[in-house]
Amino acid sequence: MYNETPMTQKKRLQELVPPIDLAEFETHLLIRPVRMDDFDALVALQERCFPGMVTWNLEQIESQLRIFPEGQVCVEYDGQLVASSSSLIVDFDLYEAWHDWKVIADSGFIRNHDDHGDTLYGIEMMVDPEFRGLKLARRLYEARKQIARQHNLKRSIIAGRIPGFGQYSDQMGATEYVERVVAKKLFDPVLTVQLSNGFALRGLIPNYLPGDEASRGYATFLEWINLDHAPEPHRRFQAVTSVRLCLVQYMMRRVADFDEFAKQCEFIVDVGSDYKSDFVVFPELFTTQLLSLIHSERPALAARKLAEFTPQYLDLFGDMAIRYNVNIVGGSQFAVEGDDLFNISYLFRRDGTIKKQYKIHVTPNERRWWGVTPGNSVEVFDTDRGKVAILICYDAEFPELARVAAGKGAKILFVPFNTDERYGYLRVRHCAQARAIENQMYVAIAGCAGMMPFVDNADMHYAQCAVLTPSDFPFARDAVASESMPNIETIVVHDVDLELLRRNRIDGTVRPWTDRRKDLYTVRYNDPEHGPQEV
Repeated sequence: MYNETPMTQKKRLQELVPPIDLAEFETHLLIRPVRMDDFDALVALQERCFPGMVTWNLEQIESQLRIFPEGQVCVEYDGQLVASSSSLIVDFDLYEAWHDWKVIADSGFIRNHDDHGDTLYGIEMMVDPEFRGLKLARRLYEARKQIARQHNLKRSIIAGRIPGFGQYSDQMGATEYVERVVAKKLFDPVLTVQLSNGFALRGLIPNYLPGDEASRGYATFLEWINLDHAPEPHRRFQAVTSVRLCLVQYMMRRVADFDEFAKQCEFIVDVGSDYKSDFVVFPELFTTQLLSLIHSERPALAARKLAEFTPQYLDLFGDMAIRYNVNIVGGSQFAVEGDDLFNISYLFRRDGTIKKQYKIHVTPNERRWWGVTPGNSVEVFDTDRGKVAILICYDAEFPELARVAAGKGAKILFVPFNTDERYGYLRVRHCAQARAIENQMYVAIAGCAGMMPFVDNADMHYAQCAVLTPSDFPFARDAVASESMPNIETIVVHDVDLELLRRNRIDGTVRPWTDRRKDLYTVRYNDPEHGPQEV
């Protein structure tokens, strides 16, 4: 034994103490694409991560893997699926309802995935509770970031649960809770991890997942910016605010009662809501359809009886604005204030508030037949889609009013009108087009079609709805973005881009709004609330 060579000694020692089998200490953690045969494991993982919540179904996973397979990633831990991430690419400008998971994620089917989009949206991330603390979420977030870099995306957006909020909800609100988590005074098992992975908190979303008891239905809205993003070299403009308009070309017909009128209106609002419109615009005095219920020999008395329907009209349209989640320009309707009869256009905002614009210039026929009294102020309304104004029919033929509205910040001018023949219609149409050009704003006009036999001053109607624009290169040919066929029952749905207006006022071929010679002339407006003003 004493004559052993070093090699012999080494061999003998190896036989006494076998080499450590490193495989016994190894853990195999693999990040890989999700496969269809992972379905059962994914469902089991969801049940462990989100007890009581609805799990993926087979059709959703098939759709995700068919449409955007590289966005579906999972983590294997020693051959067991212990974490997963699902995502899709969207165009940031096309989505504003980030609070609505079903809309952004297409209810989990991601058929709205856009290879040409600029934003990676994470629809779900799961980490098995038994394997938390292994920074599996960090690995998945890094995988998402790499997808964003590979596709040259601008950002990644997520809406995350705040499951730690449940134990504090009787002590503080959700806003205070997330503020404390951001300040590192509290720990949340999801939000803390997301913040540590480079995401910035942009907002708080109530009722995101109502079934998420631990989060009390809340979610956070977070964003990660891809600093490696290279902008497209030839892209000049980017739509910042897209607004969808739905203009109603309303067919006048006799109705048996107010309920029949209400059903027609609700059908139209429902259609506009299905098209995800921001505004549904009815025509001026389309409510004169209700004159078919009124028996009076004197038109002036009939108009005042029509005004008796105004409370029902307000209740109907206010309710529809909330239920169908759409702002409604309710055409116009008569209302008696004091002893005066006014023609008023009501704006029903989808937050439940109601505003009004009086008709300022009364036509000779309105004065003669109905005894309408003119209003005295130009209103501009704040909405969730920017500032808007309403000029009722004849008012659009007076350029000073649109100047005042534009001076108060209106970018969209709604003109509900009611004309009986083509000459009258063209007066409104051509003047509305001029208002769009001279104020560099959008003008949307909506009118009534059809006939109401034997209803004085409301028997004949001529209309063609249209969305009118400034006349310059970024806008539609002929400065008409969209229009209907004349004198049929229909709607016009069209998107307008407020960013184009802003840029057109800065660098348009001509700039009628900014190039006004205010040293020579101004519009002096006697504001009833603020006194004399100049625009």
